[in-house]
Amino acid sequence: MSATAAPGLAAGLNPRTRRLLHDPILPTLLRLAWPNLLIMLAQASTGLIETWWVSHLGTEALAGMALVFPPVMLMQMVSAGAMGGGISSAVARALGAGRREDADALVLHAVVINLGLGLVFSAVMLGFGRPIYRALGGEGGALEAALAYSNVVFLGNPLLWLMNGLASVIRGTGNMLVPALVICAGVVLLVPLSPLLIFGLGPFPALGVAGGGTALVAFYVMGCVALGWYILSGRNLAHLRAVPLRWPMLREILRIGAVAAITSLQTNVTIALLTALVADHAGLDAVAGFGTGARLEYLLVPLAFGLGAPLVALVGTNIGAGQRERALRIALTGGAVAFALTEAVGLAAACFPGAWLALFSAEPGMIAAGSQYLRIVGPAYGFFGLGMALYFASQGAGRLAWPLGAGFLRMLVAAGGGWLALRLTGSLGGLFAAAAAALVLYGSLLALAVRGGAWFRRARD
Repeated sequence: MSATAAPGLAAGLNPRTRRLLHDPILPTLLRLAWPNLLIMLAQASTGLIETWWVSHLGTEALAGMALVFPPVMLMQMVSAGAMGGGISSAVARALGAGRREDADALVLHAVVINLGLGLVFSAVMLGFGRPIYRALGGEGGALEAALAYSNVVFLGNPLLWLMNGLASVIRGTGNMLVPALVICAGVVLLVPLSPLLIFGLGPFPALGVAGGGTALVAFYVMGCVALGWYILSGRNLAHLRAVPLRWPMLREILRIGAVAAITSLQTNVTIALLTALVADHAGLDAVAGFGTGARLEYLLVPLAFGLGAPLVALVGTNIGAGQRERALRIALTGGAVAFALTEAVGLAAACFPGAWLALFSAEPGMIAAGSQYLRIVGPAYGFFGLGMALYFASQGAGRLAWPLGAGFLRMLVAAGGGWLALRLTGSLGGLFAAAAAALVLYGSLLALAVRGGAWFRRARD
């Protein structure tokens, strides 16, 4: 297909799809991104709300939350960012190419894939949670707190996957507002419900750390009902159809989502390995401090996803219509915006680490370890945002080899280099310096690859 969408094809497209193909890039990206940034910040705040309330239960409960946070964020990242990106990319490319029936069929396939994977991960974490958290350094009261929270959250894990699958279908059509409104309404529910279930009040039992997980599952239920109603009502551009399951449709989602899931796994494994290194070297207070500091890094994921989901839709739609050069300009524009936003967060955290850490604890050991982490790693946050934005754009293009390679490099430098730094220096500062260098390499390598035309080399060959 030519560099611009064929006139006959463009005439048959939905107006929303035509805007993705022809409107100015930066205004379109920002218009799509603001509701998605809102939804991602709201969704990330659910974890922060729980952490703040759980911190009132003591250091062991806070350390337990730090142990559970990597697998919980893995579920969020894989269901929304990896498989969700595969869903949005497939729907966007189908709509961009004018294949409305395929876009409709993809809805059912998306639901089947996400529900199935949600059940598999639930079975793994419910069956093997204790050895997993013990391997991450959990012991005593911290381990028991981790299990109390984890068992509740992973019992409701299929609902998280279903909610994010439905939201991804809607985002693939270029509609970011409806998922944003639903998730924000869920946060409004979660804000009062979480402390009620943690501490108990009136008819609500005091469930302790498990109460935070129960409130989170209630949030998932509400999201599934609202997003499911929107699609079933026929208001969404891609409709749910009762069609036979077909392998080509499943493959269309899985070929992007499965590779992207490895990328999401890389981020969480990196944090988990760093958590284990900190636990082995410095103990409980340091784990709590590092885990609380790393939560801010995890906040960059939803911030990058706020831009990333529109990038998937924009790049995927333009790739589907044959507009390669415009797709590349969209990716680089999104990467630059993500770098600016995440670097601002990182510099603020490096300059004022106590402002963040003191929200959760006043323990000197926790504050010291968390402050050291943020001062060293915070200035590299912009490269993480850059890499994440280009990872999402690569999902839209259906080309994930470079994000996968860059993610492995980050994991190797952060964990391997951090281990070596601890052996040579005996200092957490060396470990954190390796983590910062890994972020710089991750973002820089991916930017150079995408800018150099890595998406299109196979097509040229």
